Amino acid sequence: MIRLSRRAAVGAGLAALAAPSAAGAAVRAAPGDMSLGDPKAPVHVVEYLSLTCPHCADFHIEVFPGLRAKYVDKGLVYYTLRELLTAPAQVAAAGFLMARCNGGARYFTIVDQVFRSQPRWREGNIKPVFVEIAKQNGLTEAQFEACITDEKANDALAARLEYATGTDKVTGTPTFFINGVLLPNQKVPTLAEMDAAIQRALASKAAAKPAGRR
Repeated sequence: MIRLSRRAAVGAGLAALAAPSAAGAAVRAAPGDMSLGDPKAPVHVVEYLSLTCPHCADFHIEVFPGLRAKYVDKGLVYYTLRELLTAPAQVAAAGFLMARCNGGARYFTIVDQVFRSQPRWREGNIKPVFVEIAKQNGLTEAQFEACITDEKANDALAARLEYATGTDKVTGTPTFFINGVLLPNQKVPTLAEMDAAIQRALASKAAAKPAGRR
């Protein structure tokens, strides 16, 4: 897991990072949630990630496609992505702001492309790679620049970060909640580990379902 640094924030006044969330916290909507799947699915998976986190990239390239096919696309899991910034924070912020251009219509596609581009910009020269991704998703370089410098968009990102660290008490990435239960910290959960956690949540949901009337 990648821990957040005190500099990994947009905007001034972001509170100091707190301890991890207690397991079993209620699942609630957060500012700027980006989600896939059926909101009525029995299991809600919330993932906090950063676009500069290599462990997050590994999960989304190696594990998430299988998770999506097996659970999200079949209506069993509602998946929500929430944003955090890890060093270099300005790069993660730019990636998220680009993904939200045009109302986030290409959000998950851009997130995937930024993750896959990590090896190309870890040594620097980041902007040309991001501009290339922007153009692949229908944006001009000028539109890309406008998105990442937009004051309201940056304020909204700061609010999302405040929620992450202040309300959900998240301290690093990736962090997963499954029906409000914090998945124990680990670098990259495997599909088998996600399977087990989701099956536990499904079983718990079924056990809690009221018995039918006679």
